[in-house]
Amino acid sequence: MSPFSMGAKAPDHTETHYFPKTAADHLHAAPVNMDHKAYQRLKRGKLTPDARIDLHGMTLDRAHPALTRFIMGAHAKGHRLVLVITGKGAAPDPYDPAPRQRGVLRQQVPMWLQMAPLAAAVLQITPAHQRHGGAGAYYVYLRRAR
Repeated sequence: MSPFSMGAKAPDHTETHYFPKTAADHLHAAPVNMDHKAYQRLKRGKLTPDARIDLHGMTLDRAHPALTRFIMGAHAKGHRLVLVITGKGAAPDPYDPAPRQRGVLRQQVPMWLQMAPLAAAVLQITPAHQRHGGAGAYYVYLRRAR
């Protein structure tokens, strides 16, 4: 490395920061698998969920089996749209030196819904409209029961 001389540009030391994508970012980037008109009505909160489950406050080991039972049961009953309430997660501690992601359930539920056995029943996952819970809930549009 040569010494700095007058009039020369200083080397660029800007670093790019990597922020991992959240579950909501992945869902926004996912393709729409359902009817476009129904999807627009869903995003605007115009469709009423057939059933709902509130996982808010549950631990991961209680929430996963509860979600599996709920989705499989709703699919068997012929429901098309269900609401899964995860909660937003605890507020971040302003004195915590390491930044942490908020809402463990909010991050895990979309992954669970895309894995077997639930993936066979789920057609679309979308963050809920504000009137149904906003960032603390997901709409899950189920496939038709065969």
